[in-house]
Amino acid sequence: MFSEIHLVVAVNSEKKYLFSERERVDLLSELVRQWDNVFVHTCNRLIVEYARSLGIQVLIRGVRNLADFSYEFDLAMMNRGLNPEIETVFLSTDPEFFVLRSSAIKELASYGGDVSSMVPVPVAEALKRKFAPALMKHDKKS
Repeated sequence: MFSEIHLVVAVNSEKKYLFSERERVDLLSELVRQWDNVFVHTCNRLIVEYARSLGIQVLIRGVRNLADFSYEFDLAMMNRGLNPEIETVFLSTDPEFFVLRSSAIKELASYGGDVSSMVPVPVAEALKRKFAPALMKHDKKS
């Protein structure tokens, strides 16, 4: 659909992320390294300003369900108001993943659960490493 894809890692100081900005960039970079037309960047400003600076005219947003669509549609309308030259395209997820929520995956991983069928292998491994110290503490108490 596009000659280039730019994956943007949002940096929002108001949000608490499990993985650091660098970790998220590294994970995404590993996942897309097979394609030489896919680039991973960070962004700590309005996405429409970021897109304008790179000459990007289309934002792609993934949606799983009606709630996602409603939220993403509102964002798209706000972005269009900020820059009418940028379009937003919505792509629906594979039905296999439509019920997955990052919070549920993180919770499962925090208890040592197997999330390998829910996320790519590098992400599952990173989650395991991230929660390993807490799991070891829990095991010593048991």
